[in-house]
Amino acid sequence: MFATIYLPNFYLQAAIRHHPKLRAQPVALIDASQKKVAIIELNDAAEKAGITKGMTPSQALARCLHVVIRTRERAQENVIGEILLQHAFMLSPFVEATASGVCTVQFTDSRDLTAKLSRVIAKLEKCEIRAQAGIASSPDTSYLAAHLARPVLQIDQAKEFLAPLPIETLAIA
Repeated sequence: MFATIYLPNFYLQAAIRHHPKLRAQPVALIDASQKKVAIIELNDAAEKAGITKGMTPSQALARCLHVVIRTRERAQENVIGEILLQHAFMLSPFVEATASGVCTVQFTDSRDLTAKLSRVIAKLEKCEIRAQAGIASSPDTSYLAAHLARPVLQIDQAKEFLAPLPIETLAIA
């Protein structure tokens, strides 16, 4: 069995992790190192205000004057990535850092996986990191499950899980 632990809006979480007052406000994140500066991640409040990924900061401000524009904080991204891996290694010695804010864990013992992952997610929450986890028989299916989890989703029948999903959902894998 495999589990994927996924940190939604990883870059944004890193940028506002130590700024709890910003969590309730519309916040959009840019990568200032890019040639064309555009919104790369945003929180729910910003999305509700009509801001979308790909907008310029000026366009975002035109939609919502109260939006807070933040830049990526790579040092905090590295810290959160390390914290994620440390917590994943609590579950199994077989851990892979799959992508930024994503790690895959392989289990040799599949007992109580939902409970184990729920405990790890609770520990990450205490570190002010929001996480979701998916459990399945393959890494790809666990990755999809993690994106749809609230906060943990275990898939026992991959075919039944994948069949009704829209093709757009499958594109995240």
